[in-house]
Amino acid sequence: MPENLKERAENIIHQLTDSWPAQLPAGHIHADLFPNNALFVGNKLTGIIDFYFACNDLYSYDLGVCLNSWCFDKDGSFNISKSAHLLRSYQTIRPLTEDEKQNLHILCSGAAMRFFLTRLYDWINTPSDAMVKPLDPLEFWARLRFHQKVTGPGDYGLWS
Repeated sequence: MPENLKERAENIIHQLTDSWPAQLPAGHIHADLFPNNALFVGNKLTGIIDFYFACNDLYSYDLGVCLNSWCFDKDGSFNISKSAHLLRSYQTIRPLTEDEKQNLHILCSGAAMRFFLTRLYDWINTPSDAMVKPLDPLEFWARLRFHQKVTGPGDYGLWS
């Protein structure tokens, strides 16, 4: 684990809490739309499953969850081409407001922190003989660190 992880995580949580946008468009969201929750036949989306975390929240937070789950490659690098395609496609249905674009890095950071913390909890609390093996929380710590370095929407492939 990275040095001073607890202190660093607490500082980031405070930063996110202080800067979290409250007045963005909201409604029903999935809140866990990872690739394993999307069903495809070929390239056609045929179903979405696992609505356990569905709730009423910011639409662009849900987009932040998707960016975290769909736009990082296996080596942990951010794939701006996937991100740009996702954001372009999303906006054909619901264009993002300027406030959503400017706050995207905060929303993506919040989503990455959420999955880092839930994986960390599982990492610590899952018995060694459990049939389900916990996922590495540091995968989302690295994604969080990426989002913290974003300087604007263009870093996600969102231009104009």
